[in-house]
Amino acid sequence: MELHLREIYKPRPVAPLGVEMVEGWRLKLYGISYGLQRPRQELVDAALAAAARRLPQPPLSKSRYGVGFLGIHDGRGGNFVFVDWWEQENELHHHVFFSSAEEPGQLRTAVEADPIACAWDLVVIAHEREAWVRHVLANADGPSLAQTWPINSAAACSVHAAVRAVAAREI
Repeated sequence: MELHLREIYKPRPVAPLGVEMVEGWRLKLYGISYGLQRPRQELVDAALAAAARRLPQPPLSKSRYGVGFLGIHDGRGGNFVFVDWWEQENELHHHVFFSSAEEPGQLRTAVEADPIACAWDLVVIAHEREAWVRHVLANADGPSLAQTWPINSAAACSVHAAVRAVAAREI
């Protein structure tokens, strides 16, 4: 079987869009875009609303830490949005939403036949996995959420620099 690509792989801009409080959750926002420097605002707004509806409550419990990330991918033929959070020390919950390129604000929840991510989304997810292992699971000084989910602007600049490094290397 021969594989036909619509176009050759090209890096896409990934932009740190900040750390936002969403229904009590501290989320790092990542923007990925095709042909744009950052996702359209209509998609960002819809992604935040979808995350607010999907994130479990309460954010903090014995098994939940109130931190996660939101990927907002303004894609070629359609849009991927994914909201992820950590539970039970090492388990990542991953929920996906889609919209058409023509109606970015009309997100729908993924169904069984939908993909979970694309090649560009996986770089963000892999980066977050590495950050979780480094700052939480394998941190000799004990778990530190503040290092990867900043609550002040200086720490946020450090996280944003790490995201830019990931983007330059891979995405």
